[in-house]
Amino acid sequence: MRDPIGWPTLFGTDAAIWTRYLIVAAVAIVVAGLVHLGLVFIAKRAAARTRTRTDDILLARLRGPSRWLFAAIALVVAQPAMQLGPEGQAWWHFLAGLLAPALIGWLLIALLAAGNDIVQDRADISVADNLRARRKRTRAGILYRIGFFVVLMVTICLMLMSIPAVRTVGVTLAASAGLAALALGAAAQPALKNIIGGIQMAFTEPIRIDDVVIVDGEWGKIEEINLTFVVVRIWDDRRLVVPVSKFMEENFQNWTRRTSDLLGTAFLHVDRTADVPRLRRKLTEIVSNDPLWDGRVCGLQVTDSFPWHIELRCLVSAADAGKAFDLRCNVREAMTAYIAAEMPEALPRQRELTMIERAPG
Repeated sequence: MRDPIGWPTLFGTDAAIWTRYLIVAAVAIVVAGLVHLGLVFIAKRAAARTRTRTDDILLARLRGPSRWLFAAIALVVAQPAMQLGPEGQAWWHFLAGLLAPALIGWLLIALLAAGNDIVQDRADISVADNLRARRKRTRAGILYRIGFFVVLMVTICLMLMSIPAVRTVGVTLAASAGLAALALGAAAQPALKNIIGGIQMAFTEPIRIDDVVIVDGEWGKIEEINLTFVVVRIWDDRRLVVPVSKFMEENFQNWTRRTSDLLGTAFLHVDRTADVPRLRRKLTEIVSNDPLWDGRVCGLQVTDSFPWHIELRCLVSAADAGKAFDLRCNVREAMTAYIAAEMPEALPRQRELTMIERAPG
């Protein structure tokens, strides 16, 4: 017997048949649980003897979905013992159509998450030269979110197709699917643009995790890259949430695109008669004793001249943006203190201009 919309019914099934169903199902699930528990125990003991965390990550991610997968397999094996009639078989196929895609989808998502966790664990971004590690983390994170979205959508579609009423309605609406797709695409254009931008970002890599960027005039580090938006951690611990499409369509500064080492500048204004070579030697002494300097670049140049003073640029290098900023501050502070204590004659002084100095140009 079936109801008007095509669902199998079990009206009239007596208690004895239901009892047999429940007992067989319960025994199958308990046996599957015991087998699964034993296998997990053996796997944990084996994982504890290895140095890598890969097996621990896989075990942690797959433990949940594999438990229910074992239960489903046990029910399939025990299904002949239930002695299902025609109506029971109809219900069995209906429930299998719902649960099978759900379990397989859950298992695939767990595998994707395990793969992402393994990459994140192996890619150490705490080292000095972390460009390759940041590239791996960024690509793995974006591809995981894309795979999660695709698997989830396919799983939901397969589950819905197992429902007779939904499948019938789907066939009826097939003729208008083109117009519906156009309407949906127009309404979801911003979201789709960000999703496509996220997929493109996974392969073109304009930014990576822990990159130092300047976006909308804010200096910060890439903290999180999602499928549709990026989280930038500003230097004062604020978070700037930026759509992915912004990084694909607008200009921004990436200070660690190829390497993490940077040049930093500190500007000084001194009197026109200041002893520049002496200041240059002092800069070399200060930078050489600073552990933040990476030994690549250290120089001092006169970059501009004004009626009463000249501008000096102290150019130094460091291993990353954070160290470069701190090194610039150290150089600025030490050079200013040296000028005030040892070279007061280098402090800017205002003089009366001669006729030649007053002339334009």
